[in-house]
Amino acid sequence: MSEGSDTVKVTSATPRRTQSERRAATRGALVAAARARFAESGFAGVSREEIVEDAGVTRGAMYHYFASKEALFEAVYEAVESDLCEAVTVAAMTTADPVDQLRLGSVAFLRSAGTDEVRRIVLLDAPSVLNAEVRREIAERYGLGLIREALREIDVAGRLIVGPVEPLALIMMSAMHDAATQIADGADEATLVALFEGLLDRITRRTAQRRAT
Repeated sequence: MSEGSDTVKVTSATPRRTQSERRAATRGALVAAARARFAESGFAGVSREEIVEDAGVTRGAMYHYFASKEALFEAVYEAVESDLCEAVTVAAMTTADPVDQLRLGSVAFLRSAGTDEVRRIVLLDAPSVLNAEVRREIAERYGLGLIREALREIDVAGRLIVGPVEPLALIMMSAMHDAATQIADGADEATLVALFEGLLDRITRRTAQRRAT
């Protein structure tokens, strides 16, 4: 299928897709194909030809949307981060308690480290494929933003022991990624989850601190 073409037979019952929809479909096919390949074989183990073949598009179509394999990897990385943050949010929002929200979200993130997508794409390949600035920008939109917001809620509730929020969010993000990377490298998940939960116990209170009058 060439870029802009449509393999679906158009009938009177099949609305013709707009150019914008065709472009979105082509780009989405490339990202989906690359995501599956990168998760299975890693960035270095995947060729452009394999991605193009899996996506069912031409090589020219790939370069129309992504100037390089690295640019395509960035799109895949952001897609995985977005889905990961959605899953973390779903886990966290099973409770209304802000401390437990942070705990549940953190545990969900750490347990995701064993999946092929997160292990290969986010933890192992991203640091070597993407420059630090790109990763910071994406982290700001996703993981770091979630941690910062959670800590702010805990602080407002009077249950944050250490702070201020901004540097603490950066430290927690770094600690979570380090723990997740250890899990991805084969460390015992249960041990590191328990360790991180212990860390959260050190920086938050189960109940709000009574304010002096």
